[in-house]
Amino acid sequence: MYKIGVIGDQDSIMGFLSLGIDIFAVNEAEEIKRTIHKLANESYAIIYITEMAYLQAMEAINRYKDSKLPAIIVIPGIGEKIGLGMNEVRESAKRAIGADILFED
Repeated sequence: MYKIGVIGDQDSIMGFLSLGIDIFAVNEAEEIKRTIHKLANESYAIIYITEMAYLQAMEAINRYKDSKLPAIIVIPGIGEKIGLGMNEVRESAKRAIGADILFED
């Protein structure tokens, strides 16, 4: 059975506990990268990651961009929101479809 996890700072991810989602409160770049690889190898189908954690582990995340699993989804954390989640959706759609159909100007 597949699982769902969320990675980020503790304040941003604690609410996911009430949904039954496994939380991984990490702040250091190397720890974030190790956690991503660990979850990918432990049947996690979906990994939510806060924007700030994403910025610290982009090369580890890029390893899974074209894989079916895990789906790594960027979410805003508490504090500054920089729009990475929407940008990732846009880029995923462009890779899948070959054109930017979601956000045409």
